[in-house]
Amino acid sequence: MTSTVRILMSQQSIDRLGAAVSALMGQRPYQLISLEEAVATQRTDADVAFISREVTGASTKHEIHPALQKVYELLRMSSGLQWVHIHSAGADRQIYLDLQARGVKVLTSSGANAQVVASVALAGILALARRFPLLWAEQQARQWRPMLGERMPRDLPGQTATIVGWGPIGQKLGSLLQALGMHVVAVRQQLDTKPDQAQARVAMVTFADWHQVLPQTDWLVLACPLTHKTRQLVNAHALSLLPQGAHLINVARGEVVDEPALVAALQSGHLGGAFLDVFTHEPLPVDSALWAMPQVMVTPHAAGHSDGNEQRVGQMFLDNLRHWAGPDALTHGAA
Repeated sequence: MTSTVRILMSQQSIDRLGAAVSALMGQRPYQLISLEEAVATQRTDADVAFISREVTGASTKHEIHPALQKVYELLRMSSGLQWVHIHSAGADRQIYLDLQARGVKVLTSSGANAQVVASVALAGILALARRFPLLWAEQQARQWRPMLGERMPRDLPGQTATIVGWGPIGQKLGSLLQALGMHVVAVRQQLDTKPDQAQARVAMVTFADWHQVLPQTDWLVLACPLTHKTRQLVNAHALSLLPQGAHLINVARGEVVDEPALVAALQSGHLGGAFLDVFTHEPLPVDSALWAMPQVMVTPHAAGHSDGNEQRVGQMFLDNLRHWAGPDALTHGAA
């Protein structure tokens, strides 16, 4: 006899996805457990958990709100937990590392917000290339200063963007930048022996050789996961190899960058500017020098936020549940 599958998810997700879960599970017995009720009653018998966006809320991985901390403790106490689906593309929060260490599969929503993040990274490049921060400051000061002489922006066509990380975000951004006439270099773990037509138009290097492309890089774009290899990948040495006036775009993780080295490169004028959505500590401390730099754009880890993500993440969870439940559960329905 098939045992009942206990699925832990927020009440909001139950209300939104409950019917789809029912159709997907078919004749296989299951129970939807409200995360809010489970926390209140310390129920720890879930087999599967879905951590959606509203569960994480405004917490960061550095500053976890009490309500989310209770959810994390519940997951740690759920000894029968087999897998967890999370709304984020990365699984570098400590709770997910702890779960993986004990054998729990942590499935991410990588790709769900790829188009959104790529679009935001593109917006950052366009804004810095056209000196929007400077123009915005001058607007506030009611100053009319034509973009002539040294203020003249460079043409983007012909410039080189090196994208670190060639996953869904990097690939989408690469195609957007190529449409603008830019040269694209991709830094990835390993090279494809048989690249497809799109990849054949992109110069590919591995992390072992990535320093070689930095002297020709006008825009260094970080779109990689945080791993042992990428932690503080962009350090003082890497920054020094960039040409004078190069720009940094970070929509990856703050820890990929040596932040003090970045601040120094910006203050010295070696870097022309930066668009930063992620930081070593989040929220970015109020005393950080990055806040007041006129050539820096700071956003609150919001590059992936968009009102369509909820549906895409929910569908990814359903797809994973369908795969895990197996064909026998699908005899009488599908989501």
